[in-house]
Amino acid sequence: MGNCNSKIEIRNPAQTSSFQFLFSSFQFLVSSFQFLVSSFQFRISSFGHCRRARLLALALLTLAAPVRAQSDAEARVLQYIREHLQPGQPLIVTDLYNKVFTQPDERQALGKLYNAFFRIPLFIAQYQEKLGRPPSLQVIAEQFDLKTPGAADVLLRVMECDPRVPRFLTRDPQSGEITRVDVEKIKSDERFGQALARQLGGWEGKPAPEFKLTRLAGGEISLADLRGQVALLYVWFTGCPPCMKETPDLVKLYGELSARGFQVVAANADRVLGLAYDDAARLGYVREHAIEFPVAHWTRASDQAYGSIAVYPALFLIDRKGLVTQHWIGYVEGGELRQAVLKALEEKPHD
Repeated sequence: MGNCNSKIEIRNPAQTSSFQFLFSSFQFLVSSFQFLVSSFQFRISSFGHCRRARLLALALLTLAAPVRAQSDAEARVLQYIREHLQPGQPLIVTDLYNKVFTQPDERQALGKLYNAFFRIPLFIAQYQEKLGRPPSLQVIAEQFDLKTPGAADVLLRVMECDPRVPRFLTRDPQSGEITRVDVEKIKSDERFGQALARQLGGWEGKPAPEFKLTRLAGGEISLADLRGQVALLYVWFTGCPPCMKETPDLVKLYGELSARGFQVVAANADRVLGLAYDDAARLGYVREHAIEFPVAHWTRASDQAYGSIAVYPALFLIDRKGLVTQHWIGYVEGGELRQAVLKALEEKPHD
């Protein structure tokens, strides 16, 4: 278990500057914007006729200002928390909100971190259960859009110092990495146990909960609109590396199978997670990847109905009868998705 007073410095691994990586790891790009701008100036001059490069450069320019502003505010909030942690004493968020952080960007960053604080135990437990190993600090940072170096370590130390959170993990004292997760302690905890049980209980064969979401392009889309089709509900957030990796597979799969009655609904969780991205950034992402299926805003009500999602992306394959036939968390290989969708398309509603 980490020491509440220790200061463990966690550094992100060095990032490659290859053109392919620029598309697959956008989260790291926005945290190093000055380097990216100079890099893209070279790349765009070299690939002047590459529409994809021009669109990504435009998306970076659109995203950089709000993301960098939130990153600066996040760094200030985390530094204050790091310096004021006390063993056995929980942070009082209302005091921080009312007395310490009075600027809008700081309060937004505080809200985002507070939201992450209560989701991290569920994420760690579900990751351990599904993949058989603890997540790394880098994976935690990616899943919660934490852009400040060492942010994941600070939030874990907040949990270790908070008597309300069960002592469910063991960490390496040098690196701060998680070495062991006691999932049973989380399951038996009043605060986290019920939510974790919903996430781990299995969705296959159960009716998909109703949802009604506002589309980025205007209008609404609901589960009722999808009756009689095979639908993939894809819950993601902007800047999520495994989501960035998943999107091209979904675009390809939709283009191939939509005429046969296959639909994808990409539900963006930025607002639920308290992230700073706006619709301009999200629409830029849609254009960049030539997404033609509906993209909508995920809601807190839908998030609760689907078990308070802790690992992104989360994918629910829903058959023509409205039953969940497959549930995945994290990146799913395109071939596996295609096989599951084809199987669902071959089944008749009365089967």
